[in-house]
Amino acid sequence: MQLRKSEIIVLLIAILSLVISLYVYQQVPAKIAAHWNYKGEVDGYMPKAWGLFLMPLVLFFLFLLFLILPRVDPMKANVLKFRKYFDGFIIVLFLFMLAIHLQIILWNFEIEIKPDILFPIGLGTLFFYLGILMQKSKRNWFIGLKTPWTLSSDLVWDKTHKLGGKLLKVCGIISIIGIKTKIYAIFFALVPVIITLIYLTIYSYIEYKKETK
Repeated sequence: MQLRKSEIIVLLIAILSLVISLYVYQQVPAKIAAHWNYKGEVDGYMPKAWGLFLMPLVLFFLFLLFLILPRVDPMKANVLKFRKYFDGFIIVLFLFMLAIHLQIILWNFEIEIKPDILFPIGLGTLFFYLGILMQKSKRNWFIGLKTPWTLSSDLVWDKTHKLGGKLLKVCGIISIIGIKTKIYAIFFALVPVIITLIYLTIYSYIEYKKETK
């Protein structure tokens, strides 16, 4: 199987996360800060093996998942139509997760980059690019908003994803602007997306009913 350029990039990101963890392993305490509350305060610790190697394991798992799914999709011909946007999304996702990994490591070296700043910016960027991906996507089984109604109709899929793309871009902007609210920033990052997904699910059902009439 020949790897695409994007797949090589995300594999290198996963390897980099592992190399960094191996390099700092002996330099961090037995238990490291690994979880923060919505105020940006540490409220959870992990043994350093889990704290340092969990993210690399997740990245390698996601690499395999993103490697396999587009190739086994029964509608992979449709996936090829927007594949470059999907490739861009997985690179943005992996960079975001690497940033989280580095934030955890740096915090335990007393370089305190608060997650209540990192997460809204990272999620906002991710949501905005996901909006671009949704607007370009075509009906398939693994990528996009998959409801019984979007999967049953190209027209419903296109309408739902074009609207969803616009709304997710707005969610991304709200997430980044939400940093100004400080302790409430994480709510500005997540609540609009949850509302958007609920709305789009209902919207896809309504559009399907219109089409079947």
